[in-house]
Amino acid sequence: MKKTNIIELKNISVAFDREPVLADLSLYIRDGEFVTLLGPSGCGKTTTLRIIAGFLNPDSGDVFFDSVKINGIPPHKRSVNTIFQRYALFPHYNVYDNIAFGLKVSGVGKSEIRERVDEMLDLVNLRGFEKRNISTLSGGQQQRVAIARAVINKPKVLLLDEPLAALDYKLRKDMQNELKSIQRTLGITFIFVTHDQEEALSMSDTVVVMDEGKIQQIGTPASIYNEPQNEFVANFIGESNIIDGVMVRDFTVRLEERDFACLDKGFKPGEPIDAVIRPEDVDIVAPDSSALLGEITSVTFKGVHYEYIIDVSGYKWLVQTTDEHPVGATVGLFIEPDAIHIMRKSKYSGQSGDYSSFSEEHHEMSQPLPEDIEEPAEVEETEESEAAGKEVQDEHTN
Repeated sequence: MKKTNIIELKNISVAFDREPVLADLSLYIRDGEFVTLLGPSGCGKTTTLRIIAGFLNPDSGDVFFDSVKINGIPPHKRSVNTIFQRYALFPHYNVYDNIAFGLKVSGVGKSEIRERVDEMLDLVNLRGFEKRNISTLSGGQQQRVAIARAVINKPKVLLLDEPLAALDYKLRKDMQNELKSIQRTLGITFIFVTHDQEEALSMSDTVVVMDEGKIQQIGTPASIYNEPQNEFVANFIGESNIIDGVMVRDFTVRLEERDFACLDKGFKPGEPIDAVIRPEDVDIVAPDSSALLGEITSVTFKGVHYEYIIDVSGYKWLVQTTDEHPVGATVGLFIEPDAIHIMRKSKYSGQSGDYSSFSEEHHEMSQPLPEDIEEPAEVEETEESEAAGKEVQDEHTN
């Protein structure tokens, strides 16, 4: 059964100090989905969330909730609750009173409040913490209190703005699993904002990749990872070798002056393209087994695999494999046709270089910082999943 759209944004534009933040953005979110808005700081994802919540009115465009236009309706009259990066819990209240606050304000009776708070405590695994002071809780426990307080009023949509950014890595991973479990249990729509690609891929039904106030791609996590639509998406979602190439004909692409079989079609013969090849999809083989040769310039042991930098005719490739090879070795690179994804040239083409300067420290420093609240797994891709990704894109923008 096809789900109905619960949130519809139509031709939304916003500018701060005459600087565009959202540019004619249209997005449709279905009832019961876990949707993640993913992108670097300043891309407009938090602004989008604030418009849905009612904290910000768009300069132009319309917002619909269950097919009813809600422009100008204040936040407290929308069936939406928001969890921010700063949980905004009441420090002078204990856990029970923080969770019960919304019901008390709404005039719900004490017995019903007790029953619903008990349900929430079970949902977020905080049974026995009712009398604990907020200041004595860990970051993860405070996160659970914030979730319980946000959903106890049974909103149709829960908005989450970088809610895990302040947690350490292990706790963040645990909370990713818990949030997805809570969403499935409640069956309500979650709209989650993050700059963390791993969070987006592991938690979401649908990922919306944004940059410069525009949607770059919408799809399932698998389609976003395996079928990026431009160089920005390919680089923002995981590591990618992006090679300049030319389409020879349908199903054949020329890279590094060699012809490779691929699964892509519909390009003009001789059309310049960008080819995306993920590091884990390249096999290191004997030099006499491949026409694509390179020299290993760096080896890093990652525990579950080795990470190689391989110089191929002056272009540094990143390759991840469980096979061990020494620095300085000449090796062949073997690439299956389904490991090559062809993208049309875009304004993002050529903005990323090779892996000449790649290091873990450089990679971490290059990642976007968490976005403040703005003021006024590897999955095999098939033809079916590619089609599903396009269907998701169409359903959320048409």
